[in-house]
Amino acid sequence: MSEAKINILETSLDLFLTLGFKSVTMDEIASRLGMSKKTLYAHFKNKGQLVEESSVHLCNHICSGVDHIIEGETENAIEELYTVKRYVMEHLKGDESSPIYQLHKYYPEVHKKITEVQFDHMENCIKKNVTRGIAKGLYRDNIDVDFIARIYYVGIQGIKNLNIFPPSKHPTAALHDQYLEYHLRGIVTPLGRKILNKITNTNHD
Repeated sequence: MSEAKINILETSLDLFLTLGFKSVTMDEIASRLGMSKKTLYAHFKNKGQLVEESSVHLCNHICSGVDHIIEGETENAIEELYTVKRYVMEHLKGDESSPIYQLHKYYPEVHKKITEVQFDHMENCIKKNVTRGIAKGLYRDNIDVDFIARIYYVGIQGIKNLNIFPPSKHPTAALHDQYLEYHLRGIVTPLGRKILNKITNTNHD
């Protein structure tokens, strides 16, 4: 992929994640890039193609980064999940609920494509994380790894529902923190709970 095209994708993503996939116009993208709309259309035939390719670009970038974290040297499985959460939130500009809602509503086929990639990748990552946690005595050894991976994904998708979790009452960053703690408290051992309590600065039994 050419440097010019990557620049267009990344600039467009910044606008999409800030203002929403529906809200941003090709004129605004061209203006931000300092190029004519004709030049922009020479790279992407329409906004739909730009939305799809930029979404796939972001998804692949995040998946690659998460893989690097999973394969890296985080202290333990619990720290690993918090590191992944911070990485993903950073690349989705913190509050991704509204842009993702617009993607789902106005570009359903793109959203479906991205969601399928996310599921496959997240399922694999959570399975690795749970297996690692069990091996180190941080997660209970009687849990169903496949079930935990799938229910984690269902929960992540569920908290993105703006009707159930309106951002005015449930800010995205806090909501993701709450969900991750909820997930972990259901699977940790007493040893794992000590680590989790230290991370969350709580004293739950």
